Amino acid sequence: MFFHNLKYELITSIRARDLIIWLMIFPLILGTLFKIAFGSIYENDTLFNTIPTAIVEEDGKNEIFRSVIDSVEKSDTPLLKASYMSEDEAMKALEDDEVKGIIYVGTKLKLTVKSNSIESTILKQFTERYMAQESVIRDTLEHDPMRLSEVTEELSQQMTIQEDRPLTEGNTDPFTSYMYNLIAMVAMFGCITGLHIATQNQANLSELGARRNCAPTPKLITLVAGLIGSYLVQGVCVFLTITYQVLVLNVDYGSRLPLVYLGGFLGGVLGVSLGFFVGSFSSWSEGVKISVLMSLTMILCFMSGLMMGNMKSMLEMHAPIVNDLNPSAVICDSMYYLNVDAGYDRYILKLLTMLAFSVVFVIGGFLLTRRKKYASL
Repeated sequence: MFFHNLKYELITSIRARDLIIWLMIFPLILGTLFKIAFGSIYENDTLFNTIPTAIVEEDGKNEIFRSVIDSVEKSDTPLLKASYMSEDEAMKALEDDEVKGIIYVGTKLKLTVKSNSIESTILKQFTERYMAQESVIRDTLEHDPMRLSEVTEELSQQMTIQEDRPLTEGNTDPFTSYMYNLIAMVAMFGCITGLHIATQNQANLSELGARRNCAPTPKLITLVAGLIGSYLVQGVCVFLTITYQVLVLNVDYGSRLPLVYLGGFLGGVLGVSLGFFVGSFSSWSEGVKISVLMSLTMILCFMSGLMMGNMKSMLEMHAPIVNDLNPSAVICDSMYYLNVDAGYDRYILKLLTMLAFSVVFVIGGFLLTRRKKYASL
């Protein structure tokens, strides 16, 4: 009887249109929009890349400047990659976005850029630094030319960016938090399927509930079969969301992807369990329960950063207990810690928190529905 109920619970869930739309199609669309909106911000505005730069020598070759450029380009992370061009070629390359700026080398350096950006700021600082130190190079060339290479190398090191020493080997893109929140939203939307499990076993709320209460099958078996079926279906929805992000949107979840799926699955279990608990309050109508769950879910997702990326950080600073009790934030944190931590301590703690929430909600739901009697059916 258990497997019979489980089979029909799976069939019913798969045929539900709202499940397909809100738990399968909508997250894929929203994830695509997130990728379009935030996908290149981190790479363009935060990560440093070698700056392609055009050099226009107005008075012929400038050996001093060339020696500095050669030294800069020899570093492990070159500040810039220079291309010597005529003025017309340089302007065309700048318009075509092949270079980020043009340095004119004459009696003094002049810089032309296409727009204000981090690259133009770095080039501006480079040219100003060079002009401030050019007198040192000329003095060395005049009095001790044998030390010219040593001096230019030392000055080029001062012009080079700081050495990059990441605190973690994981993906440090802050906009990935929106993808974590999207998975958390899908997991929390499982509360609607959990709600249906509870209401479909209450005779005063649905005709199906009335028939089930008249059936000889123990209510515990029916509820457990329904919950397990919902857990499996919710797990499939979360699996599709994560797989789409990884394979189509190229979201970097690091080398421990199976554990990301595990965290997402337990998040789905948490969402279904929450819906089952709320749905077990027989004094509320189904419409009221749906309104409460949807409002609660969106508030929890908002506080975890789905709509405003730094919301969870603000709460962590001023009221960290809110994040500890927010199921959506717990799901996001599990994936964040898995990405940035070398160990598993904080990740496992978040998984245990999700399991604890789920157990509390399921036990609470069972206590609210056990031995419930009806005057008439």
